[in-house]
Amino acid sequence: MKRWLLFIASMVVLMPAWAHKPSDSYLTVRAEEERVLIRWDIALRDLDYVLQLDRDGNGELTWGEVKQRGNDITRYAIDHLAITGGNAACVPAASGDMQLDHHSDGTYAVLTLAAPCPHLRSGLKLNYSLLFDVDPTHRGLVQWIAPGSASAQPLVFSTDSAEQGLQLQAPSAGETLKQYVVEGVWHIWMGYDHILFLLSLLLPAVLIRMAGRWEPAPSLKKSLLEVLKVVTAFTLAHSITLSLAVLGFISLPSRFVESTIAASIIVAALNNLRGSIEKRRWVMAFVFGLIHGFGFASALADLGLPQGALALALVGFNLGVEAGQMAIVVCFVPLAFWLRGTKFYLRGVMPVGSVLIAIVALYWFIQRAFDFQGPF
Repeated sequence: MKRWLLFIASMVVLMPAWAHKPSDSYLTVRAEEERVLIRWDIALRDLDYVLQLDRDGNGELTWGEVKQRGNDITRYAIDHLAITGGNAACVPAASGDMQLDHHSDGTYAVLTLAAPCPHLRSGLKLNYSLLFDVDPTHRGLVQWIAPGSASAQPLVFSTDSAEQGLQLQAPSAGETLKQYVVEGVWHIWMGYDHILFLLSLLLPAVLIRMAGRWEPAPSLKKSLLEVLKVVTAFTLAHSITLSLAVLGFISLPSRFVESTIAASIIVAALNNLRGSIEKRRWVMAFVFGLIHGFGFASALADLGLPQGALALALVGFNLGVEAGQMAIVVCFVPLAFWLRGTKFYLRGVMPVGSVLIAIVALYWFIQRAFDFQGPF
């Protein structure tokens, strides 16, 4: 029991740090005749981490504290962005005052930069390295607008793709589809709240409820049928709201969506202890899947939606989410079925794991609903 309590305590300490979406910055890069114009949104929490902007250490950043370090912020950003046109460096510099803007996950500093680049038509490259030394999961989400183009091309810069060429022609349909499929997979694998919700639904899929107790499911066929119903309901539900939100038919406040997603995990995890909703977990998966779809839509909006290929981006992102989700199911279900009759699963993984998930989700709910920053 002590080992389980220590395990729970350590996970509670670690998991809240994963509650928010991955660290991203957002760049709009536009090329004109002989120069490159950049709008760069960087999260203040990230800048505070590397530049210690909070001078009074009270845990809150004021506009005065940020503005006072404006030159340091601009210098830090420029030092981590290299542009090359032909074989010549196109050195960016501030071309406007720093401003602030609000995204779904907090306040961002907005930098306006310009880089003279007379040889950009000979080939343009961008090397992005912001925060890679302190956070290898950080990404730069770029909307690249080629010379003379009215639409943007989405690009993602990470530690594995820090340098990329900027195409002067629009990407093919296949390239756009592939890009958004990859982003969909990435989002489900880095979206720990979606994973915990899915695991909460899958934990009892290899068991049956008899006389108020969980017992091992008699056959793999029965377990797989339960998994199929749950996953299909979740997929159908989040696909509906993802599409409606992206197409602009429905919009919900981000705080409501994120808080409800955390609440859905609590309900699903606690249900595993009492088995109140045992035969119709697919209904719960469908109802809460509707709200998870709005969370997926927010992530897709952050990537940027190419107006000329909106349907392609939506389909690709959704396919990526489903592929990432199925990979989790394929890894988890066989292992759970193999362990379903052991004390480790019946008395450890199922009850303790569900309690652990509920505790972590409760912390996320408090953070999101009440804007509680907490110690982590």
